[in-house]
Amino acid sequence: MSKQTILGRVTQLAKANVNALLDQAEDPQKMLDQLIRDYTNNIAEAEQAVAATIGNLRLMEQDHVEDVEAAREWGGKALAASRKADELRAGGSGPEADTFDNLAKVALGRQLQSEKEARTAEPTIAAQTEVVDKLRTGLDQMKAKLSELKAKRDELVARAKSAQAQNQMMDAVKNINVLDPTSELGRFEDKVRREEARALGKQELAASSLDAQFEDLDALGDSAEVEARLAALKTTK
Repeated sequence: MSKQTILGRVTQLAKANVNALLDQAEDPQKMLDQLIRDYTNNIAEAEQAVAATIGNLRLMEQDHVEDVEAAREWGGKALAASRKADELRAGGSGPEADTFDNLAKVALGRQLQSEKEARTAEPTIAAQTEVVDKLRTGLDQMKAKLSELKAKRDELVARAKSAQAQNQMMDAVKNINVLDPTSELGRFEDKVRREEARALGKQELAASSLDAQFEDLDALGDSAEVEARLAALKTTK
Protein backbone atom coordinates (compact mmCIF):
# COMPACT_ATOMS: atom_id res chain seq x y z
CA MET A 1 0.00 0.00 0.00
CA SER A 2 1.57 3.33 -1.06
CA LYS A 3 1.88 6.30 1.27
CA GLN A 4 -0.43 8.36 -0.94
CA THR A 5 -3.07 5.64 -0.83
CA ILE A 6 -2.80 5.43 2.96
CA LEU A 7 -3.08 9.19 3.33
CA GLY A 8 -6.06 9.31 0.95
CA ARG A 9 -7.96 6.59 2.82
CA VAL A 10 -7.24 8.13 6.20
CA THR A 11 -8.37 11.57 5.02
CA GLN A 12 -11.53 10.22 3.35
CA LEU A 13 -12.57 8.20 6.39
CA ALA A 14 -11.82 11.03 8.79
CA LYS A 15 -14.06 13.39 6.81
CA ALA A 16 -17.01 10.99 6.59
CA ASN A 17 -20.28 12.65 7.56
CA VAL A 18 -21.93 10.34 10.08
CA ASN A 19 -25.26 12.16 10.09
CA ALA A 20 -25.53 12.05 6.30
CA LEU A 21 -24.82 8.33 6.30
CA LEU A 22 -27.45 7.77 8.95
CA ASP A 23 -30.03 9.76 6.98
CA GLN A 24 -29.53 7.38 4.05
CA ALA A 25 -29.68 4.19 6.14
CA GLU A 26 -32.81 2.07 6.39
CA ASP A 27 -31.62 0.66 9.73
CA PRO A 28 -29.39 3.29 11.41
CA GLN A 29 -28.26 0.98 14.20
CA LYS A 30 -27.09 -1.72 11.78
CA MET A 31 -25.47 1.00 9.68
CA LEU A 32 -23.58 2.30 12.71
CA ASP A 33 -22.52 -1.18 13.79
CA GLN A 34 -21.13 -1.82 10.31
CA LEU A 35 -19.40 1.57 10.23
CA ILE A 36 -17.82 0.87 13.60
CA ARG A 37 -16.51 -2.47 12.35
CA ASP A 38 -15.19 -0.88 9.15
CA TYR A 39 -13.59 2.01 11.02
CA THR A 40 -11.99 -0.32 13.54
CA ASN A 41 -10.52 -2.46 10.77
CA ASN A 42 -9.39 0.57 8.76
CA ILE A 43 -7.78 2.14 11.80
CA ALA A 44 -5.90 -1.09 12.51
CA GLU A 45 -4.68 -1.24 8.89
CA ALA A 46 -3.79 2.45 8.88
CA GLU A 47 -1.88 2.11 12.16
CA GLN A 48 0.22 -0.67 10.68
CA ALA A 49 0.91 1.35 7.53
CA VAL A 50 1.71 4.49 9.52
CA ALA A 51 4.00 2.51 11.83
CA ALA A 52 5.87 1.19 8.80
CA THR A 53 6.11 4.71 7.37
CA ILE A 54 7.43 6.03 10.67
CA GLY A 55 9.91 3.15 10.82
CA ASN A 56 11.23 4.03 7.35
CA LEU A 57 11.53 7.67 8.40
CA ARG A 58 13.50 6.73 11.50
CA LEU A 59 15.85 4.59 9.39
CA MET A 60 16.43 7.51 7.02
CA GLU A 61 17.07 9.80 10.00
CA GLN A 62 19.56 7.31 11.43
CA ASP A 63 21.30 7.04 8.04
CA HIS A 64 21.44 10.83 7.86
CA VAL A 65 22.95 11.04 11.32
CA GLU A 66 25.49 8.38 10.34
CA ASP A 67 26.36 10.29 7.15
CA VAL A 68 26.82 13.53 9.09
CA GLU A 69 28.95 11.72 11.67
CA ALA A 70 30.93 9.96 8.94
CA ALA A 71 31.57 13.29 7.21
CA ARG A 72 32.86 14.70 10.50
CA GLU A 73 35.08 11.67 11.12
CA TRP A 74 36.49 11.66 7.59
CA GLY A 75 37.17 15.37 7.93
CA GLY A 76 39.08 14.68 11.14
CA LYS A 77 41.06 11.90 9.46
CA ALA A 78 41.87 14.13 6.50
CA LEU A 79 43.12 16.84 8.86
CA ALA A 80 45.23 14.37 10.81
CA ALA A 81 46.75 12.91 7.63
CA SER A 82 47.47 16.37 6.26
CA ARG A 83 49.22 17.44 9.46
CA LYS A 84 51.25 14.26 9.47
CA ALA A 85 52.25 14.91 5.87
CA ASP A 86 53.34 18.43 6.79
CA GLU A 87 55.45 17.11 9.66
CA LEU A 88 57.14 14.51 7.48
CA ARG A 89 57.76 16.99 4.69
CA ALA A 90 59.25 19.43 7.18
CA GLY A 91 61.53 16.62 8.37
CA GLY A 92 62.71 15.87 4.87
CA SER A 93 60.59 12.76 4.29
CA GLY A 94 58.95 13.83 1.09
CA PRO A 95 57.74 10.42 -0.18
CA GLU A 96 56.16 9.52 3.15
CA ALA A 97 54.59 12.98 3.28
CA ASP A 98 53.05 12.39 -0.14
CA THR A 99 51.56 9.14 1.12
CA PHE A 100 49.82 10.91 3.98
CA ASP A 101 48.65 13.67 1.67
CA ASN A 102 47.13 11.00 -0.53
CA LEU A 103 45.44 9.55 2.54
CA ALA A 104 44.11 13.01 3.36
CA LYS A 105 42.72 13.27 -0.17
CA VAL A 106 41.00 9.91 0.17
CA ALA A 107 39.50 10.99 3.51
CA LEU A 108 38.34 14.25 2.02
CA GLY A 109 36.71 12.33 -0.85
CA ARG A 110 34.90 10.16 1.67
CA GLN A 111 33.90 13.28 3.57
CA LEU A 112 32.45 14.85 0.43
CA GLN A 113 30.56 11.65 -0.38
CA SER A 114 29.06 11.46 3.15
CA GLU A 115 28.10 15.14 3.03
CA LYS A 116 26.47 14.63 -0.38
CA GLU A 117 24.46 11.66 0.88
CA ALA A 118 23.38 13.63 3.94
CA ARG A 119 22.24 16.59 1.83
CA THR A 120 20.41 14.32 -0.61
CA ALA A 121 18.49 12.64 2.21
CA GLU A 122 17.38 15.87 3.89
CA PRO A 123 14.53 16.78 1.44
CA THR A 124 13.28 13.18 1.52
CA ILE A 125 13.35 13.19 5.30
CA ALA A 126 11.46 16.50 5.40
CA ALA A 127 8.81 15.22 2.97
CA GLN A 128 8.50 11.94 4.85
CA THR A 129 8.15 13.83 8.14
CA GLU A 130 5.30 15.87 6.65
CA VAL A 131 3.58 12.69 5.46
CA VAL A 132 3.94 11.10 8.89
CA ASP A 133 2.47 14.20 10.55
CA LYS A 134 -0.52 14.11 8.19
CA LEU A 135 -1.00 10.40 8.75
CA ARG A 136 -0.90 10.87 12.51
CA THR A 137 -3.42 13.71 12.28
CA GLY A 138 -5.63 11.56 10.09
CA LEU A 139 -5.40 8.68 12.55
CA ASP A 140 -6.35 10.96 15.42
CA GLN A 141 -9.34 12.18 13.40
CA MET A 142 -10.34 8.61 12.59
CA LYS A 143 -10.16 7.63 16.26
CA ALA A 144 -12.25 10.69 17.15
CA LYS A 145 -14.73 9.72 14.43
CA LEU A 146 -14.83 6.18 15.81
CA SER A 147 -15.63 7.57 19.26
CA GLU A 148 -18.37 9.69 17.64
CA LEU A 149 -19.77 6.62 15.91
CA LYS A 150 -19.82 4.64 19.15
CA ALA A 151 -21.49 7.52 20.99
CA LYS A 152 -24.09 7.81 18.20
CA ARG A 153 -24.71 4.07 18.30
CA ASP A 154 -25.11 4.08 22.09
CA GLU A 155 -27.43 7.10 21.91
CA LEU A 156 -29.50 5.48 19.18
CA VAL A 157 -29.79 2.19 21.07
CA ALA A 158 -30.83 4.04 24.24
CA ARG A 159 -33.42 6.07 22.33
CA ALA A 160 -34.75 2.95 20.63
CA LYS A 161 -35.13 1.18 23.96
CA SER A 162 -36.82 4.23 25.46
CA ALA A 163 -39.21 4.48 22.51
CA GLN A 164 -39.97 0.77 22.77
CA ALA A 165 -40.68 1.10 26.49
CA GLN A 166 -42.94 4.11 25.86
CA ASN A 167 -44.82 2.24 23.14
CA GLN A 168 -45.30 -0.74 25.44
CA MET A 169 -46.56 1.56 28.17
CA MET A 170 -48.97 3.30 25.80
CA ASP A 171 -50.23 -0.05 24.53
CA ALA A 172 -50.79 -1.12 28.12
CA VAL A 173 -52.61 2.12 28.87
CA LYS A 174 -54.78 1.65 25.79
CA ASN A 175 -55.64 -1.87 26.86
CA ILE A 176 -56.49 -0.58 30.31
CA ASN A 177 -58.75 2.01 28.74
CA VAL A 178 -60.50 -0.66 26.70
CA LEU A 179 -60.96 -2.90 29.74
CA ASP A 180 -61.21 -0.13 32.32
CA PRO A 181 -62.45 -1.65 35.60
CA THR A 182 -63.81 1.72 36.65
CA SER A 183 -66.26 1.57 33.75
CA GLU A 184 -67.57 -1.73 35.14
CA LEU A 185 -67.92 -0.10 38.52
CA GLY A 186 -69.81 2.73 36.87
CA ARG A 187 -72.21 0.36 35.22
CA PHE A 188 -72.71 -1.50 38.52
CA GLU A 189 -73.32 1.80 40.28
CA ASP A 190 -75.95 2.73 37.67
CA LYS A 191 -77.63 -0.60 38.24
CA VAL A 192 -77.64 -0.04 42.00
CA ARG A 193 -79.05 3.44 41.54
CA ARG A 194 -81.79 2.06 39.31
CA GLU A 195 -82.62 -0.55 41.96
CA GLU A 196 -82.65 2.16 44.60
CA ALA A 197 -84.95 4.25 42.41
CA ARG A 198 -87.31 1.30 41.97
CA ALA A 199 -87.38 0.80 45.74
CA LEU A 200 -88.17 4.49 46.22
CA GLY A 201 -90.90 4.23 43.62
CA LYS A 202 -92.42 1.25 45.37
CA GLN A 203 -92.24 3.07 48.66
CA GLU A 204 -93.99 6.09 47.18
CA LEU A 205 -96.55 3.85 45.55
CA ALA A 206 -97.20 2.01 48.80
CA ALA A 207 -97.49 5.28 50.69
CA SER A 208 -99.99 6.71 48.21
CA SER A 209 -102.10 3.51 48.41
CA LEU A 210 -102.13 3.67 52.20
CA ASP A 211 -103.19 7.30 52.15
CA ALA A 212 -106.03 6.41 49.80
CA GLN A 213 -107.19 3.69 52.15
CA PHE A 214 -107.20 6.12 55.04
CA GLU A 215 -109.05 8.61 52.92
CA ASP A 216 -111.64 5.91 52.11
CA LEU A 217 -111.88 5.11 55.78
CA ASP A 218 -112.43 8.76 56.63
CA ALA A 219 -115.12 8.94 53.93
CA LEU A 220 -116.87 5.91 55.39
CA GLY A 221 -116.73 7.51 58.81
CA ASP A 222 -118.34 10.69 57.54
CA SER A 223 -121.10 8.71 55.84
CA ALA A 224 -121.82 6.77 59.03
CA GLU A 225 -121.98 10.01 60.96
CA VAL A 226 -124.44 11.41 58.48
CA GLU A 227 -126.63 8.34 58.78
CA ALA A 228 -126.49 8.47 62.57
CA ARG A 229 -127.47 12.11 62.64
CA LEU A 230 -130.30 11.46 60.24
CA ALA A 231 -131.61 8.70 62.47
CA ALA A 232 -131.41 11.00 65.44
CA LEU A 233 -133.37 13.65 63.64
CA LYS A 234 -136.14 11.21 62.84
CA THR A 235 -136.48 10.11 66.45
CA THR A 236 -136.90 13.66 67.74
CA LYS A 237 -140.18 14.34 65.93
